[in-house]
Amino acid sequence: MTVIGLGMMGAALAGAFLKDGHPTTVWNRSAAKADALVAQGATLAPSLADAVAASDLVVVCLSTYETVLENVEPLTAALAGKVLVNVTSGTPEEARQHAAWAAKNGISYLDGAILAIPPLIGQPEAFIFYAGSTQAFEAHQETLGKLGTAVNLGTNVGLASLYDTALLGIMWSTLAGFFHAVALVGSEGIKAQEFLPFASGWLGGVGSFLPDLARQVDEGDYATDISSLDVNKAAIDHLVHATEAQGVSTAVPAPIKELIDRRVAQGHGTHSLASLVELLKKPAV
Repeated sequence: MTVIGLGMMGAALAGAFLKDGHPTTVWNRSAAKADALVAQGATLAPSLADAVAASDLVVVCLSTYETVLENVEPLTAALAGKVLVNVTSGTPEEARQHAAWAAKNGISYLDGAILAIPPLIGQPEAFIFYAGSTQAFEAHQETLGKLGTAVNLGTNVGLASLYDTALLGIMWSTLAGFFHAVALVGSEGIKAQEFLPFASGWLGGVGSFLPDLARQVDEGDYATDISSLDVNKAAIDHLVHATEAQGVSTAVPAPIKELIDRRVAQGHGTHSLASLVELLKKPAV
């Protein structure tokens, strides 16, 4: 296979292929970045055209989708009949645009999204989502599995990027909540590491709520007799008040309070927190 782009992630991908014994050709605009991989057995292509010509499976990991197209579009004819796997970070819209370009030019296209940091590449903990050509995924599933747990999301080519950004949204929202919490307890001199065991245990408990909340969202049935929006409204009112009183920013809890207040005002106070999804969903056409 060929790996184009040897930043930290691209180099990790090529390294995983090499570690598993796969003949790997690499190319990077700055050739020096390939030195360590060449020492491990990689072949450094003298040009991008040579890199593409060397393999039927071409993995691209560059800074932007625009950069990908700038590099590979001049080699469209050479890529025809090959499989192009693009694991560059981007948006679902960009993925669809690149897939359309590939289809028009006879290139089998897989859009990939890596949910891992470079040191995890090659381990099962690295999740890599793929969407696009089912035939291409099935033909190279074993090889792609050397990079981490390969998850095929089907032919909707935008889904790999969508899953990636959705999961990152969970991470950022969760971390923002943690940072607010440590700022809040920190206002009384409590160290973050002192508070950490309670935060970790609480997050585990919150995670256990997800299966039932997901069921409620899918079924559209938000009835509850445990933790209604009315109950949560009172609690988050206390949180925002305490945050202000402690001199801490309300930037994190205030938008959540606003969502709860809106949903309660709509007459859904007896529903569960899962009901908030109705304020966030894409409107039906």
